[in-house]
Amino acid sequence: MTRPGVGSRLAGVGTAVPDTTYTQRELLDLLDVTDPRVRSVFLNSAIERRGLTLPAPRPDGSRTVESQGDLLRKHTRQGLELGHRAVENCLEDAGARISDIRYLCCVTSTGFLTPGFSALLIKELGIEVSCSRLDVVGMGCNAGLNALNAVDGWARAHPGELALLVCVEVCSAAYVFDATMRSSVVNSLFGDGAAAVAVTTAGTREGSAPAPALLGFSSRIIPEAVDAMRYDWDDGHGKFSFWLDPQIPYVVGAHAPGALERLLRGTGLLPSDIAHWVVHSGGKKVVDSVRINLGLTRHDVRHTTGVLRDHGNLSSGSFLFSYQRLAAEGTARPGDMGVLMTMGPGSTIEMALARW
Repeated sequence: MTRPGVGSRLAGVGTAVPDTTYTQRELLDLLDVTDPRVRSVFLNSAIERRGLTLPAPRPDGSRTVESQGDLLRKHTRQGLELGHRAVENCLEDAGARISDIRYLCCVTSTGFLTPGFSALLIKELGIEVSCSRLDVVGMGCNAGLNALNAVDGWARAHPGELALLVCVEVCSAAYVFDATMRSSVVNSLFGDGAAAVAVTTAGTREGSAPAPALLGFSSRIIPEAVDAMRYDWDDGHGKFSFWLDPQIPYVVGAHAPGALERLLRGTGLLPSDIAHWVVHSGGKKVVDSVRINLGLTRHDVRHTTGVLRDHGNLSSGSFLFSYQRLAAEGTARPGDMGVLMTMGPGSTIEMALARW
């Protein structure tokens, strides 16, 4: 499974969330939710607070109902602001400058725009206009690792040059507010945020912390669950809306061991050799199901549950928020092995193997 040639490494990471955050109870009060079933979904989500971009209240205290056009404009405006901040924070962590960026890959699943965030960020940040770029749109929560696979390939083909992966998710631009349990589950879970990671084959800076090298990737799609997670058009609301099947945590968990076996095949490694787990904060039930099926401890997924608690599900960038916490913790040592894992529509499980 180890890739031949010069390996790339994660040289720096940066994140950004909205300045305005809400507790779950505050959101229930703002939205005037009284149904005890819906309140239970919010209050038993293992989420304490999330950053969201909500419309300003009317004089009577009610919230404006945003049209699909309003939501798309919010996706662009807020996404550009969060992406800008995440890139700057990432470059600072990597000890790099805007002028160093040679490849920019942007991921989003919470809105559609052309030109994409890659072109908008190049203009906004003053990135060199000859910078190669890629936009990954609509893949869902798993897309960060799909894109990291592509960024890793570019970095290996361009030794010493700097590539950036930027995940920009304005989940509040993908919300539909009504009294249904379908919408309530989605509305209880997702938060706004952006995350960026720098990828290069260049060596680490003197005195810097160990940076993990990417050794390989694995992907496992579950065709029988292709409709279990969807972001599609809702005729009733005249908007796009997200759908989560109640069984998806168990489906993902049951297939996680197969994805891990594929990732480790040919490496001589056992699951017990993995010291660090960076898992997408898909939701309490999803994380618990993955943890149980892979035989992980609560300590193994502490960064994942911490991100879920503080920010909710940040879609494609969630795993980078978890990775940032692991990096800041400073517990990884040279030679340690790690697994990055994301889950999303398809239904899909993505994994990457890393070594510090």
